Amino acid sequence: MTKSSQHTILKTSNLTIGYQTKKGKSIIADDIHLELKQGELIGLVGANGIGKSTLLRTLATIQQPLDGAIKIHDTTLDQYSALDLAKTMSLVLTEQLMSKNLSVFELVALGRQPYTNWVGNLSKLDVSEVNKAIELTNITNLKHRKCFELSDGQLQKVMIARALAQDTHLIILDEPTTHLDMYHKAYILKLLQRLAKETNKTILFSSHEIDLAIQLCDTMIVMTKETVVSNSPCRLIEQGVFETLFPKDLIGFDKTTGSFRVKK
Repeated sequence: MTKSSQHTILKTSNLTIGYQTKKGKSIIADDIHLELKQGELIGLVGANGIGKSTLLRTLATIQQPLDGAIKIHDTTLDQYSALDLAKTMSLVLTEQLMSKNLSVFELVALGRQPYTNWVGNLSKLDVSEVNKAIELTNITNLKHRKCFELSDGQLQKVMIARALAQDTHLIILDEPTTHLDMYHKAYILKLLQRLAKETNKTILFSSHEIDLAIQLCDTMIVMTKETVVSNSPCRLIEQGVFETLFPKDLIGFDKTTGSFRVKK
């Protein structure tokens, strides 16, 4: 499938993000134009404090944009009911899980809430979707374990399975590799890459693992103090975008290897 033939899941136009305060608007980034395509893995990167979480929270309707439009399937977000939006977009946030006494199956089954009746009973279809999500994330062996028994890496896979069980076109993850060692960082991002291809869902995640994102993502969104740009990793390398992320006196970017290096 070529990029030009892929359906656009989410699109922003002239988007401005930030905070409304008593003194006025505190703008973090403006003039943001993004198009997230179906079946792509998209990495959002930038320096600490640049506004990655603010952008994700705005796209996920957790906070309001200061200006501009966000559309999913050509419909602005304010036209979605809460229930319809929950069937279109799922979130994996960095907040601590409050329900670790649940079993893995029970936690993944929470992803079916937009489809269950008011009592929350699971239908045969719901159970099937939960089991499919568990299989896709390779956690079948953990199915009956309590979440408090899991490692950080295992719990992250469970949270991704819950988002899959929600069966949305778009999955947004805020720093899914936080607190993981290098092996599990790579494992989680490889898992997201595979899931985007196998399920044809659009998966957007923020990360500090820029080198891994360059290797694995179809598209990257790069936030700097001046602008927010989006393109394929190769195009961004050609344009010299990654070289603007950090002060050049300490960190350099090697275009030939697509990786950062500390200057001696």
